Amino acid sequence: MTLAEFERAVAVADDIGESDRIWFPKWLRRYALSFPKGLVDQLPVNHHTALRFSRTLLESGAPAWQRWQAVRSLEYYRDTVLKRSEPDLTQIVAKLAQLGKQERNFDLDVPPTEEELAAIRGKQDPSEPKLIQTMRADLRVLHYSMATEKAYVRWIKRFMSHVGSTELEQFGQKDIESFLTKLAVEGQVATSTQTQARSALLFLYECILGVRIGFLNAVRVKRPETMPVWYSRQEIGHLLENLTGVHRIMFLLMYGSGLRHKECRRLRIKDVWFDEGRLLVRDGKGQKDRMTFLPKEVVPDLQRQIAWATQRHHQDLEEGYDKVYLPFALARKYPNAGREIGWRWVFPSRQRARDRRSGIVWRHHIAEQQFANALSTAQRAAGITKNGVPHSLRHSFATHLVEDGTDLPTVQKLMGHRDIETTMNYVHVDVGINSRVRSPADRLGGADQLE
Repeated sequence: MTLAEFERAVAVADDIGESDRIWFPKWLRRYALSFPKGLVDQLPVNHHTALRFSRTLLESGAPAWQRWQAVRSLEYYRDTVLKRSEPDLTQIVAKLAQLGKQERNFDLDVPPTEEELAAIRGKQDPSEPKLIQTMRADLRVLHYSMATEKAYVRWIKRFMSHVGSTELEQFGQKDIESFLTKLAVEGQVATSTQTQARSALLFLYECILGVRIGFLNAVRVKRPETMPVWYSRQEIGHLLENLTGVHRIMFLLMYGSGLRHKECRRLRIKDVWFDEGRLLVRDGKGQKDRMTFLPKEVVPDLQRQIAWATQRHHQDLEEGYDKVYLPFALARKYPNAGREIGWRWVFPSRQRARDRRSGIVWRHHIAEQQFANALSTAQRAAGITKNGVPHSLRHSFATHLVEDGTDLPTVQKLMGHRDIETTMNYVHVDVGINSRVRSPADRLGGADQLE
């Protein structure tokens, strides 16, 4: 088993740093998962596989210094296990080192220190099982979101309850199949819920414990063919009449710019371009940036909102709170970003709070439930019985653009979709239905003449 051989070689190596000693086996294990028998057989190492591995990490949001360390682990595996000097990965390593230097503002001649990694891993609860703590640390270093971390940990704890132990190394594929089947049959959970539980368990076993999980023969929840909710133009008007303040602004941005709820809450002041009439959406779904338009209707209220956010920013600085959340390596690249108004949230929370991961007290953006609750209240006040949610505004945005004659590729670009098929799922117009086709009920009472 070459992975075990590599781990033994790394454990006694005196030519690598402590960070490499910890992370080289983790990166190689993740690399091995991309091959059918990578966890047990010898791994191929060449330019193509190294570049593909680096691109995979990039797509998952890993910064350059992590990709640099990951490719170096392939080099070390090549040297210590394969006993070869080819292929030469020097150019790939050097390029990633250059990118890492730009991101972190210092050279990568030495690996990240334990203090830096500890800052990324954040605070841990010592009362949690050791395996959970390890999983949290790896999720944070790999830049999984807080929501994903909470969901994954919740599923692992439920799995621990299912098997009656926190020592999950002694359990395997059959136990996972039993748990997923129980969720489907007894729990009657939704398809997405079962899929999330499966992803959490696969991450734990394959990425943390290094156990290859094959095909899971579990009862799968059948995905229902549901129709999403969207609003008519008249309903949009009625909803707008029943929203005020910051919730009205968020409504106009989600409906008028096609923002996701999370993208709206996370909007930073520097990404609102009033002169150009544009919004720059940073780190959207899939870690993609995109440009969309800024509705003129929202400009006056949005300017007042930013003025209020600026006042909160100056108040924080005066009281000694000069930090703001920045993703990935940006906190090291821009250590004074919290003092600049551009990095602050357009929709800041009214209260400061302690961050669960870093332990830093700062003013975060508005909470998720605030707008969702306001929209629900507005629906009741407007007499709308549809079960609409914030994402319904994004469906309405796409539908109304197409109704106005906007072509699908343009809508796709504004929404940030990679595949136009995804965009078509958001467009709800009577495309392909003959306008002369009518319900037979409409022909009752003598109304039997086609128009």
